[in-house]
Amino acid sequence: MKIINFRIFNGRNIYCHKKCIKLNLDLEEYSKIPSKDIYNFNEKLICMLQKINTHRSGIDEHREFIKRLIEGTYLANITEYIIIALQNMIGSDISYGKNHEISVNHHYIIYQYEYKSIGIEVANIAVDFVNSLIKNELFDLDIGVDKLKEILMCEQLGVSTFNICNEAKKRGIPIIKIGEESMFQLGYGKYSKFIQATMGNDTSAISLGIAQDKLLTKQVLSMNSLPVSNGMRVTSVSDCISFALDIGYPVVLKPQFGNKGKGVIGNIEHEKQLSDAYGLLAKKYEDIIIEEYIIGKDYRVCSVYGDIVAVSETIHPYIIGDGITSIEELIKKTNEGSRRGDDYEKDLIMIKIDEGLVEYLKQKNFSLEFILPEKEKLYLNLSTGGLSIDCTDLICDENIEICKRAASAIGMDICEIHVRCIDISKSLNEGGVIIDLNAAPEIRVYHNPCIGTHNVAGHIVDKLFKDIPKSIPLVAVTGTNGKTTTTRLIAHILSISGYTVGMTTSSGIYIDGKCVFKGDTTGPKSALTVLMNRSIDAAVLETARGGIIRGGLAYDLANVAVITNITEDHLGIDGVDTIEDLAKVKALVGEAVKIDGYVVINGDDNMSISILPRLKSRLIVFSSYRNNEVMIANIKKGGYGIYVDEGNLIIQTSTNSEKLINVKNIGITLKGILKYNIKNAMAACAAAVGLGIDYDVIRQGLKTFYCNKEQNPGRFNIYLLNNVTVILDYGHNIEGYKVVLDAVKDIKHNKLIGVIGVPGDRSDSHILNMGKCAGENFDYILIKENKDGRGRLKGQVADLLEKGVLKSNFNIINIKKILEEKEAFKMALDIAKPGDIVIVFFEKDEPLLEIIRSKSISKCETKL
Repeated sequence: MKIINFRIFNGRNIYCHKKCIKLNLDLEEYSKIPSKDIYNFNEKLICMLQKINTHRSGIDEHREFIKRLIEGTYLANITEYIIIALQNMIGSDISYGKNHEISVNHHYIIYQYEYKSIGIEVANIAVDFVNSLIKNELFDLDIGVDKLKEILMCEQLGVSTFNICNEAKKRGIPIIKIGEESMFQLGYGKYSKFIQATMGNDTSAISLGIAQDKLLTKQVLSMNSLPVSNGMRVTSVSDCISFALDIGYPVVLKPQFGNKGKGVIGNIEHEKQLSDAYGLLAKKYEDIIIEEYIIGKDYRVCSVYGDIVAVSETIHPYIIGDGITSIEELIKKTNEGSRRGDDYEKDLIMIKIDEGLVEYLKQKNFSLEFILPEKEKLYLNLSTGGLSIDCTDLICDENIEICKRAASAIGMDICEIHVRCIDISKSLNEGGVIIDLNAAPEIRVYHNPCIGTHNVAGHIVDKLFKDIPKSIPLVAVTGTNGKTTTTRLIAHILSISGYTVGMTTSSGIYIDGKCVFKGDTTGPKSALTVLMNRSIDAAVLETARGGIIRGGLAYDLANVAVITNITEDHLGIDGVDTIEDLAKVKALVGEAVKIDGYVVINGDDNMSISILPRLKSRLIVFSSYRNNEVMIANIKKGGYGIYVDEGNLIIQTSTNSEKLINVKNIGITLKGILKYNIKNAMAACAAAVGLGIDYDVIRQGLKTFYCNKEQNPGRFNIYLLNNVTVILDYGHNIEGYKVVLDAVKDIKHNKLIGVIGVPGDRSDSHILNMGKCAGENFDYILIKENKDGRGRLKGQVADLLEKGVLKSNFNIINIKKILEEKEAFKMALDIAKPGDIVIVFFEKDEPLLEIIRSKSISKCETKL
């Protein structure tokens, strides 16, 4: 058994609405062999599963999987189970997995993951483990689990970041992970905020620099008449002794630029201790400060945008003797608690055994080997590894004001003020001091203290999004035909409504009407470009089949999803073999909509109607007919219907009917000639209705959007040369051909000349049918090929198209194969006479436009 490849999905996808990985496996000769028929396989696996259960209860708690093994199950099922079980063992609370046979020996496994690197490595371990069972070889599962734990330590989110992201999700704020570290974007567009741990957009670099310098912090606070302990920078033992003599013992030594309490040695009571402590710190730190030691308790006061939101008392870590166990062993036992981790990934940090601790014990005349008497409590002079108690309700008003002033003096948006005093309920001006400020407070001490709790992450998110929207209007558009036109029209309506729109289309990414990247940008990567742009306040995302299958969705939930239609296209690619398969893919866009949002559905399209049971949001149904049954049923349920009646576009609810506009006045319909664009206009209108756009604005948008190069490039763009009409259209499937050819029947002309081509990834039958369709409508046909053959050899597509054309009894004399698109277009222009129409179903329009411009062609998009 071997791994062929992985596909990572970072969000909702066609397999699962959670993050998951698609693992492609070659089971080789074991595809149809149950594990019970492989020598010693089940026995060794069951033994290992029992070991897994000792690590983490709940995996196969009722032994259902073991029963399946005994009855006979297959390697893909076993691999899926082990992948999930191993992730559970290291603390990932995931459960989703499934597997599917693609072909003989070839299976894929879909499984949920929490962290990407873990998700990949766990599959490698699972496959190696299964292979060892097949070969009846030894396999050390503990080594694999230890490796996963090491990766987890590097990849796992800290408690602060995790809590903030969770609070954002609770408030419906979308989240985008940035890079491999703990940086996230909360929200989309201009209202989005960056966060990394508890630092965000508004965290000043200068303020951060002050807070990181403990001496500078002390000086700034002192200049603001705030209570601080006396202190200074020292560069030698003699400096330390001199200062200690001036202020008196006890004193504290610590790094000037330390963090998280590292290197702090407190309660130094005499010269020998001071000399030893300085020598210890000088080995690791260049800049050291000394300050007076203030007797009292340690409090952490959390300030969020000027509000004191939580207070916690820190209890130094301690051990209790039993008269038998050494101090070192007592510390190790304490560290075994489930709440403790190596760093800030858990509620409590493990008590570190290092030089600082050894020096502290030495001051107490103890050593690591010393056996602490029974019931004797020994506090360890460490700022990490301790416990915390919520004291938010105890801090007095005067201390609240002092802490607010301290945060303001340094200029911190989010910070933690470290206070030392006897009682936080009494004024700091009566003997307490501010020790320092932490610019990125570890809010786990407030969320999960030993006593009490306080939701600081919630306060942070609420302050970040105070008085601004938590999300921006987001419309996702999918379907087989009409996606690009509909997307552009929705963006146009939103622009008129005052939004700065980000848009992805098959021709490029647009920000506020300007193209920032050319190309087919209908996948998740392009969508992220829009969602991360800090100038937009609305997004319209054309979302194509390929991007959905290969990358899933870049966004979480849309306000409105539009499904224009679902017809035959791209079948036989990426495992999508039938139109029903295609419908399931497109349905994902409709499924990923907010519960109070809308899905726009084409009531005249049977495949679109077939996915209705999968949709949970409200519906807007559009139809060419006022008596469409699906639309009428939706109106009766309280939804919207949009339809055409007596030439007018109507918006209908159960209580109101609005005659919005005559279809001949809709710009992209060319005075009603382009019937397919009437449907696209209804779809765009429906999306705007779903967003709550004013009807007058929708009406204006429909009137002022045209089939021209500026607004809707490549979609039935019309040019006139010496009385020859040239139509450029991106039609690339049979439905695209049909609607364009149907439209020109209403345009007066003599001969109809077609320049036709088809992408190479269509099936032979599809290409033949497109050729037949062309033969039934054109008088002259020039067959060209796309530069990108998409897996086809040069000439193969053209030959199939020719066969299809001839199936319609087309006169072979009027067919020419000119594979290069530009040359085929030139030939069409040479053939054309005044009064003729030339239609080019192009791959790239810009080379054709160069030819048009060189011949000084005037535009004629609306004058028919």
